[in-house]
Amino acid sequence: MIPESTIRPPAVAGMFYPADPIELQEQISGFLYEGSYQDSQIPKALIVPHAGTIYSGPIAASAFRSILQYRHVIRKVVLLGPAHRVYLNGLAVPSVDKFQTPLGDIKLDTKKIWELVDKYPQVNFSDDAHADEHSLEVQLPFMQSLLASFRLIPFVVGDASSLEVAEIIEELWGGDECLVVISSDLSHFHNYKKAVRLDNKTALQIEELKGENLPERSACGRIPIAGLLRVARERKMTIKRFDLRNSGDTAGSKDQVVGYGSWGLFQ
Repeated sequence: MIPESTIRPPAVAGMFYPADPIELQEQISGFLYEGSYQDSQIPKALIVPHAGTIYSGPIAASAFRSILQYRHVIRKVVLLGPAHRVYLNGLAVPSVDKFQTPLGDIKLDTKKIWELVDKYPQVNFSDDAHADEHSLEVQLPFMQSLLASFRLIPFVVGDASSLEVAEIIEELWGGDECLVVISSDLSHFHNYKKAVRLDNKTALQIEELKGENLPERSACGRIPIAGLLRVARERKMTIKRFDLRNSGDTAGSKDQVVGYGSWGLFQ
């Protein structure tokens, strides 16, 4: 029997998404299959939002469904999201062997995680950073619903430079078997009209691969986005917008909204 200490249990099940596995699977599948997507090219990276699934789930699904036809190709996911709960320098990785959701366990690539900690000063172990962090967790049911089998390398990103993030993404880049996922919402708690204006501006900067130009409050995952876009620029990648909406469009009022966008990056 695996000791409990080697598993990170779900922290926001029942809050950000359903805790019941049947209800969760039905919800995620509903999001994923409410639209169709066909493309001859496999995405190398995705940018997706991370709010409660009733708010941001449809926007995240618009990107995730692009990997459906590659479910047997992708075997590793590099997942980066911002720190909401604890302050930290650099990029935090967990010491556990698995992440758990109501849909089951996900194995981590622990060998590679240890190698990264040994090689890069900006990468450190911090189970505290991961314990209650929702930005990574809400993406996991989508991956479990789509991919046949994969290992996860998760990072909570704190105070770091885009270069420090880009170094890690480059190290893990690999081929078609590896998918990079950046978890980020956009503007927070503006009225609907202002949020649309701000998020459209942010979207254009992302689509121009100018992550370093993003204002501090434009996206909570601004730093990991900037790291990815730095790599994308150097590799002359293309980017495709899948969706750009906010909570006022999905399940919330229009008085104070949170912005959500989803993109795919292609080699």
